[in-house]
Amino acid sequence: MPEETAVYTHGHHESVLRSHSWRTAANSAAYLLGDLRPGLDVLDVGCGPGTITADLAALVAPGRVTAVDAAGDVLVRAREVAAERGLDNVEFAVADVHALDFPDDSFDVVHAHQVLQHVGDPVRALREMRRVCRPGGLVAARDSDYAAMTWFPRVPLMDDWQRLYGRVARANGGEPDAGRRLLSWARRAGFTDVRPSAGVWCFATPPERAWWSGLWAERTTASGYAEVAVTGGHANREDLTAIARAWREWGEREDAWFMVPHGEVLCRA
Repeated sequence: MPEETAVYTHGHHESVLRSHSWRTAANSAAYLLGDLRPGLDVLDVGCGPGTITADLAALVAPGRVTAVDAAGDVLVRAREVAAERGLDNVEFAVADVHALDFPDDSFDVVHAHQVLQHVGDPVRALREMRRVCRPGGLVAARDSDYAAMTWFPRVPLMDDWQRLYGRVARANGGEPDAGRRLLSWARRAGFTDVRPSAGVWCFATPPERAWWSGLWAERTTASGYAEVAVTGGHANREDLTAIARAWREWGEREDAWFMVPHGEVLCRA
């Protein structure tokens, strides 16, 4: 199988890890939780800093969770999270979802959160996830959909952010509107028993608005996404500074509201 060809758009700047560390099984994998039980073996693909991984490990213990990510550096934090929670049923490894280093039929559940939007070949990735899933097991994927994100009020330049992010993500080889495509990708990957659904994150309280707008303002000027936006000729530093300022302006509005929609699929192997 080919190795990954896409570039991870966000990178692992502190603002990105702050966002990813907020994620839990409850707020990011609720569609899967009803199918989990103690004793299952789980593969968590693209685990990042490991907060969802740790929740899954607690839910399936004494079953094992194997968590993999393409970036070895972020696994340091994931191991710390597992250690802080006293989990002894989770292990971590560097891996490419297009070529997983596991035998066929290794896991009862294969899970990927916000992964397929960033890979070069999401259909091949799903086929590989299916390969390592035991017959009758589940492949679970959830991805956001950037073009469907919406907010109020319509602060000038935030529309520019949405269009810019889409250009940068696609130039990196990804598909930022992955959520709406998951069902199609799963069918193309050969799954015939697919349960599609959708879920949202909503940021509307004062603390939520401050957190969400602040991290995106930082991402826009300081993350890997910002570097690719500039070096790829999609924007200049002045453009990014103006967009970051728009994010902060939006976050200060008392009536500000932001919704992040996600597509979800549970695929029976």
